[in-house]
Amino acid sequence: MDFEVVRGDIAAQSADALVNAAGTSLRMGSGVAGALRRAAGEELNEEAMSKGPVELGEVAVTDAYELDADYLIHAAAMPHYGDGQATEQSIRDATRNTLEVANERGCESLVIPALGCGVAGFPLDFGSRLIFEEIWAFKPSSLRDVRFIAYSDEEYETVRRVAENVPEETE
Repeated sequence: MDFEVVRGDIAAQSADALVNAAGTSLRMGSGVAGALRRAAGEELNEEAMSKGPVELGEVAVTDAYELDADYLIHAAAMPHYGDGQATEQSIRDATRNTLEVANERGCESLVIPALGCGVAGFPLDFGSRLIFEEIWAFKPSSLRDVRFIAYSDEEYETVRRVAENVPEETE
C-alpha cells in the first residue's frame, strides 16, 4: 500500500474516500468537518447527523455530494464537541474502522486527516504516530493509496517528521 503525507485542503482532494475527523454526534462543525461541509453542501451535514450519534471510535459513511470522492467516512475519534478529548484508543479505533470500511467498499484511495487532534485536543505528534501505526498494521485487499493530509505548513512539517520515524510494518 502506498502512503504519503500531503499538504492541502482535504475538501480539494480527489480519492475514492475522504475522511472526516468527526465527533460522536457526527454534526459537522468546524475544522476538517467545516471545510468538508462548506465544499459538499448542507445536505452532507444533514445525512451525517441522521446516522449519529455513534460510539467513540466508530465510523459512519455518507455520500460525498460535491466532493471529488465516492464516499465520506466520518471517523468519531473524539466525543461530541465539548464533552471531552480524544484518547489513544479512540484514535486507533477510528483509524482502523476507517481503513476497514474503505476496504470493504472496494476503495483504492483514501485521504485521512489527523483524527482526534486539533479541536479534539490530542497532541498532533502522538496522534499522527498512532494513525501511522494503524495504517502500517492494516492488510488491505483493495486499498492501495493512503494519503495523510495536513492543512498548514506547521502541521505538515510535524506530521512528515513523525512519518519518517514510524517504521513501516512488513511481513
